[in-house]
Amino acid sequence: MAMRMRLYCIFLEKERFLPVGVFDGTQALSELASQDRDLILCDVMMPGINGCTLVDIIRKSDSQIPILMATARSSFADKQRAFSAGSDDYMVKPIDLNELKLRVAALLRRASKMNNRSMTIGNALLDLDTLTVTEGSSSEQLPQKEFLLLFKLLASPGRIFTRRDIMNDIWGRETDSDERTVDVHIRRLRERFEGSPSFEIITVRGLGYKAMVSS
Repeated sequence: MAMRMRLYCIFLEKERFLPVGVFDGTQALSELASQDRDLILCDVMMPGINGCTLVDIIRKSDSQIPILMATARSSFADKQRAFSAGSDDYMVKPIDLNELKLRVAALLRRASKMNNRSMTIGNALLDLDTLTVTEGSSSEQLPQKEFLLLFKLLASPGRIFTRRDIMNDIWGRETDSDERTVDVHIRRLRERFEGSPSFEIITVRGLGYKAMVSS
């Protein structure tokens, strides 16, 4: 595991990223406590704290940092466990380094979008300050949570969000609301933007939701 970590760091550094390697989950938490990071790449199987537990701990304090998990396990149940813990992406070992570079770059681009106050997707403009979606000559102001949910999905097109991901980020971890609240908000968004040429909200059976945008 240590050798693979060093290999990933050497490769990513050659690709002009600035990786910092640690050897287990405890060191990772210590590193995150002392320094802000832009992305986390972690293995599911680690000494001490396993990857899913580590991701769950991180998500309780930082819901935005992108997390890419690596594992030798490729079953649907393993992927579901990783996404449910809060992972943004998932790679099965042996990892192709060129694919790793592409995924890391994509996650960093998505994170950068989330830090903006507005976002353009196709012909749709989302303005976080006014909670409005403008598409062509039509402009609509959304209730806050509907807007935040749509913004979250569209900022990471193709990424699967579980209902728990969405609840934790938009309603907060201490909310008394049921996860079915997410389904209600998704249904309202679909009704509002049915037939939109810019984006579509897709249900991923057994996992959650994702947005697909027009090319």
